[in-house]
Amino acid sequence: MAEPTVRMSGIVLASLMFQHVNSDSDVEGLILGESKFEEQITISDSQADHIHIEEIYNIQKHIACHRLNHFYNSVGEVNVDVVKNILADNKQERVIGWYRQRRNSGQQMTFREKLVHEKLKSSLSNPHMIFVLLTPSRVTAAGATHRTEYAAFISRSRQFVNVPVSVTNLGLLEQLAYWKVSAPCSAAGYHLTMKKHSSKFFSSNGLLREVNDVNTMNDSLQTELQKACREVEESERLVETLQAEVSALRTRLDEKNQRGAAGDSNSQQPQQQQNVRLQEAVRALLAVSPLFRSQTLTLDAFPVPEREADVSTETPPPGRKRPRGTPGGRHRKRRKSNS
Repeated sequence: MAEPTVRMSGIVLASLMFQHVNSDSDVEGLILGESKFEEQITISDSQADHIHIEEIYNIQKHIACHRLNHFYNSVGEVNVDVVKNILADNKQERVIGWYRQRRNSGQQMTFREKLVHEKLKSSLSNPHMIFVLLTPSRVTAAGATHRTEYAAFISRSRQFVNVPVSVTNLGLLEQLAYWKVSAPCSAAGYHLTMKKHSSKFFSSNGLLREVNDVNTMNDSLQTELQKACREVEESERLVETLQAEVSALRTRLDEKNQRGAAGDSNSQQPQQQQNVRLQEAVRALLAVSPLFRSQTLTLDAFPVPEREADVSTETPPPGRKRPRGTPGGRHRKRRKSNS
């Protein structure tokens, strides 16, 4: 049985990660590339010929959907017309699978994803389909560093198998790949030509001049990257320290406000008691002092004695006249004229 392997360039993988980091929700889409079988025959004298068949999926491009569940419905049925619209100018034969990006989840396929995968295989008439799952998560609280785990799956007899993913240009490059290979030609003219023009293309250590320039640039880039990483780490530690100080100050402020509120409530109680006592004293003083009582005044604004005021305020019953000599029964005598 052939051993499946997924090969992907670092540019495609970085594009998938960058797209998911810049989106507010999960992302899914189609994967374009090619799938092929390679047969390797190992011949040796000690044993018989060994034939090794490898199934290789080369991921070359990805197309993201505008929203989730775009080319399939809630029960997993795939809409071929929507898939063609997503592909646009790309050929349907180049579709070798689809991908899904989920935040803060495990490297396992859900039941719906398995169902959609089987429906997509039957709809596109391609039994060799892969599913790539990416699960990014934050490493630091500040969100400056992210971690993304990726895995590929294929289905065999309704059983989903995890397939190893090989990133072609991820990691350190072998320096031996840039070494000059000696030519099999031994003619004198060849050696003279190579000796004459080799100084223009090769350096003294046998490497191409462009390779030396690239290595120098790579070293400088690595130095700058390490410097930037140290600065980011120091800034994250500073931010964490400042956040801890801010939280401590907020806690102290809350405690101070609580103590101040409790002190105000305790100081208001004796003030209220003093106000009640003051009101009682004022009421007692006003009730005894005659200056604050209401009095009857004459027309000349003099107070009427209490005895006269009592007499003047008495009114006779109906049908009776006031007696003469009283303030209310005074009358004038008319003098008779002699004439």
